[in-house]
Amino acid sequence: MATRLLEPIIIKNMHLNNRLVMPPMATGKALPGGHVSPEMLAYYKEKSAGGYIGLVIIEHGHVSLEGKASERQLSVADDSAINGLRELAGIIHGQGSKAVMQINHAGSATSKDIIGTVPVAPSVVSNPVKNSVPRELTKEEIGGIVRAFAAAAGRVKEAGFDGVEIHSIYCYLLNQFFSPITNKRNDEYGGDVKNRVRIHLEIVRVVRETVGQDYPVFLRLSATDGCEGGTTIEDCKVAAKALEAAGIDVLDVSGGFCGFSIPGTSREPALAGAGNFAPLTEALKQVVSIPVILTGGIKDAKIADQLLQEGKADLIGVGRAIMSDSLWAKRAVESLRGR
Repeated sequence: MATRLLEPIIIKNMHLNNRLVMPPMATGKALPGGHVSPEMLAYYKEKSAGGYIGLVIIEHGHVSLEGKASERQLSVADDSAINGLRELAGIIHGQGSKAVMQINHAGSATSKDIIGTVPVAPSVVSNPVKNSVPRELTKEEIGGIVRAFAAAAGRVKEAGFDGVEIHSIYCYLLNQFFSPITNKRNDEYGGDVKNRVRIHLEIVRVVRETVGQDYPVFLRLSATDGCEGGTTIEDCKVAAKALEAAGIDVLDVSGGFCGFSIPGTSREPALAGAGNFAPLTEALKQVVSIPVILTGGIKDAKIADQLLQEGKADLIGVGRAIMSDSLWAKRAVESLRGR
């Protein structure tokens, strides 16, 4: 049987030499103003060494100061960040891997101590993870956030990254709109799932206008909140179809407000704890034709390959294993090559 993990894949104008992805994981290594630091350059050079990882997705950068999630988070909020980001993209390209950067707005998943103002959100609902109470965004402010994502995507492209990823998982702003737990709006941005995903579609449209038709645009989507009253896989199917129609090239699937395990799912012993979202990515692949990334608890190259062979996803993200062991990808690729 052919080794699926080592097969190349083409996404728009981006050619990946294999299907192994290092997913975005916050390092807290940026300079205090959000610019790329020597420490961050060294970290990503070490992780991408040898080009064994087909695609490295850089940790989230905030699109505006009010969307900053934490101290020493990367910034893509103004043009002063571009030179450092260009150096970061070049470091990864120099190792033989492709690089995509994730852009994000924290919404209520931040604090006044970090941003200097009261955090914003779709509704005045305490963030289930951060416990901060935000103020409700006006429609005019929503439009400003949409434009901030587009400007940030333009900077990512100008810096030389191979694509951009829009962040909509866990406790951050776009999942705050998507989830009925935090979205209690009565206007066109609240209510049914088509309204709750409206801001995503608006962002995709202006991002696509900014970066062009050939530039890869990913979206990291919360497949389910995993708790009562949150998003469901049926919500996600509706959103996924709309996102594909709007111009998203890749869906990167992960968790929502209640974490990264899926209640009620089980896997055979060999796969226990690996690919927790496989039932969800498999379900999404039935309704979209674009590639889907599966991440979550995968620590063994053979299991990663098996998940691809079974059609659970098109690419595999390996996060914690690579974060804790910079040689993991090298050993994984060599083991599948039979060396």
